[in-house]
Amino acid sequence: MFALVDCNNFYVSCERAFQPRLEGQPVVVLSNNDGCIVSRSAEAKALGIKMGEPLFQVRSLVEQHGVQALSSNYALYGDMSGRVMGYLASVAPELEIYSIDEAFLSLHGMERWHGRLDDYARRIRREVKRRTHIPTCIGLAPTKTLAKLANRVAKKDPALGGVLLLDSPERRQWALEQVPVEDVWGVGRQYATKLYSLGISTAAGLARCSEAMARRHLGGVVGARLVRELQGYPCHHLAPSEDGSLARQSIACTRTFGRPLSQFEDVLAAVAAFASRAAEKLRRQESAASVLTVFLSQNRFGTTPPPHTRSAQVTLPVATSDTTELVRFARSLLGRIWQPGSVYVKAGVILDGFESGEQKQLSLFAPDGSERTARLMQKLDALNARFGGNSVQVAAAIGAVGRQPGVWKGQQRRRSPAFTTNWNELWEIKA
Repeated sequence: MFALVDCNNFYVSCERAFQPRLEGQPVVVLSNNDGCIVSRSAEAKALGIKMGEPLFQVRSLVEQHGVQALSSNYALYGDMSGRVMGYLASVAPELEIYSIDEAFLSLHGMERWHGRLDDYARRIRREVKRRTHIPTCIGLAPTKTLAKLANRVAKKDPALGGVLLLDSPERRQWALEQVPVEDVWGVGRQYATKLYSLGISTAAGLARCSEAMARRHLGGVVGARLVRELQGYPCHHLAPSEDGSLARQSIACTRTFGRPLSQFEDVLAAVAAFASRAAEKLRRQESAASVLTVFLSQNRFGTTPPPHTRSAQVTLPVATSDTTELVRFARSLLGRIWQPGSVYVKAGVILDGFESGEQKQLSLFAPDGSERTARLMQKLDALNARFGGNSVQVAAAIGAVGRQPGVWKGQQRRRSPAFTTNWNELWEIKA
């Protein structure tokens, strides 16, 4: 039996955990540069505010109803996610972190120790709320796809109390009938249009499809597995790493700048910062990257003719997680795609081609300095962990002498404090 635990309106819930005045109020959280809405409270949804909608398009609605609009605070959200996932890992034999606010649990054999699984899920839900103040919904079913579907139904129907267990054919059939086919995990907009043309409008209708029909209309074996999962036959299993999380196969650090940039030194500072952050994530999962990509984007709504995005890629001589090496190669790639006189609004660094940090392929001709490099990176990570992120960083990420540092950073005029990760922004309680 699988369970999907999903944190409700996660970014908003993180804000409310430290700002109780926001409870019951319409709240939205904005993307980088305070541009689009990326999280909404139930009250904001009821006003008709849509996910991904630019703030300027609903500004009159926001002002009319007193909607609280907050800048994204990823340091807070990441830390709160770690607290939720850490607890979930302690109550289940296996955990697969699916996203920052979702995780699959394997509950095989847990009935022997905890009785009915829906009662156990309610205890988990209460404990997560007690420990973190984050509300959750939990769907339980014999397959991951059905668990995702059960979670969706539990979230939509308040009478279920946030938990739905699909432990019988009758309950499974009832849940399948509640979900439109476009909301099934793995069915995109194009497939949904095709299924509607075939007379299939609900998950129940999709579950009645034959394997041959699924293969023909839903992408071959992938569609066949989807239908089998809806029928209650598990085709997908958890893929946890040693620490309960999934090791990424690609790492991307990208950002829209706080303002357009035209100076090479300013864009280089951004790219160096992105490469440093990607390298830190790479070391955290004990991997090394052999492929590095850098891209630059101009305003696609401006007067500049396309292409608006240019990129360059290099296969590294030896896979590495060394910040200094990755920044050096990133600088070289940036020089290849840089166009003097152009104005850029976004940049990014992408790492691929991962190898295990302990089993990476070495160069036949170059001397092996990996042990010295590993010690240096350990010291770098330890200092940043102790004194705060970016306390120690490569000079290129700071910017050229005489130039304003951090000019590429996004606007966060409405950001709440980093209550749990910054000593200078701790929660203040007044008695």
